[in-house]
Amino acid sequence: MPTTRLTRTLPAAPAAVWRVLNDPYHQERWWPRVRRVEDVDLDRFTQVLATQRGKGVRADFVILTREEERLLEWEQLLEGSPFERLMEEAVTSFTLAPIDADDGVVATSVTVELRQRLRGWSRLAPFLFKGAAKRQLGEALDGLASAVAR
Repeated sequence: MPTTRLTRTLPAAPAAVWRVLNDPYHQERWWPRVRRVEDVDLDRFTQVLATQRGKGVRADFVILTREEERLLEWEQLLEGSPFERLMEEAVTSFTLAPIDADDGVVATSVTVELRQRLRGWSRLAPFLFKGAAKRQLGEALDGLASAVAR
């Protein structure tokens, strides 16, 4: 099961990071390829992703864990989706940890992890998924840093 994990320090308090991270409607500002977010409920949301050809692809998610200013974890619902033939499971988690400096500047360490269980031919090339995940998570952290700075 490929697992990709990246950590970055953002120059913002955990509360500021959490406000952006915890609101699915903000994802179009920071999550790669998200054109819009729909059907947001307390424990679920749908991303409409832009493909390279400009078409929209829906991806449904359910929130697994939400611990305010500490942990957010969601799972992609794959059954019946175009992603089902590639993956059995895809879980993304964000862990926040405050960083307090002596001069009073507060920052947040953000770790994002994507765990994927592959199926079919994709099990033969996990390095392709790991590389793509690393790029996606890096872009997400860059976008999150920009969204929090606004």
